[in-house]
Amino acid sequence: MVNVGKYNTLRVVKEVDFGMYLDGGEDEILLPKRYVPAGLKPDDEITVFVYHDNEQRLTATTTHPVGQVGDIVMMETVDITPHGAFMKWGIMKDVFLPVSQMVSRMQPGNKYFVYLFIDEKTGRVTATEKIDRFLSNHDLTVAENEVVDLVVFLKTDIGYKVIINSKHLGVLHFNEVFADLKIGDKVQGFIKHIRPDSKIDVSLGTKGYEKVVSEETKLLNLLTENNGYLPYNDKSDPEEIYAFFGVSKKTFKMTLGALYKKRKIEFTQTGIKIIAD
Repeated sequence: MVNVGKYNTLRVVKEVDFGMYLDGGEDEILLPKRYVPAGLKPDDEITVFVYHDNEQRLTATTTHPVGQVGDIVMMETVDITPHGAFMKWGIMKDVFLPVSQMVSRMQPGNKYFVYLFIDEKTGRVTATEKIDRFLSNHDLTVAENEVVDLVVFLKTDIGYKVIINSKHLGVLHFNEVFADLKIGDKVQGFIKHIRPDSKIDVSLGTKGYEKVVSEETKLLNLLTENNGYLPYNDKSDPEEIYAFFGVSKKTFKMTLGALYKKRKIEFTQTGIKIIAD
């Protein structure tokens, strides 16, 4: 069964002059020629995004939309009509947001948070600004240390309020942020702490040992690309570390410590140096 408004992995049924038809169960779904990757042939499988085109036919694309059904995302208003607004989806078709689902006095060119869902009457992907009913911390579906998707929702006095997995709300404190974030930005993070009242604190990146192992590889690659030396160490400013390595100073120091214990690097007076095998 094909999930409209979501990514699907489908089998190629046949090739035609204007693209390829994919197995959609009851109907075949066209993947237009402009989206067919080189080397794709009948019986191959491909992951595509499926949606209704302007003539209500199921269509596939390899272009990534702003969001899929079940997501809360920030979308730009393309046009306003007496019946609603059209939101820029990032593919060949815009998403319609009915006037009954508006909260703001929308203006073309402005961006708004919306939730994407399937309208029961039309079967089409539709947007709504009424996102509050889709966000709750009463029945949590996440656990501490779990890696999650975050959308920056609001800037507060203590940090950023973020949407977690399009389901929950959390707080990213300023002391956990080492880059300029904008409202609507999508970032990856992890659940740092869940309080007894179900309030959630999050942090950027991934948690613990797996993150350090990943950063070890990145750091060694950077050293190799820079003739085995980098002018950074555990005394460097956090801002400089984040600007160059894209990690917090805490993660950077943990990575240095792990590599030093493995005798992969050595410290100099001005930075770090790779140890040749």
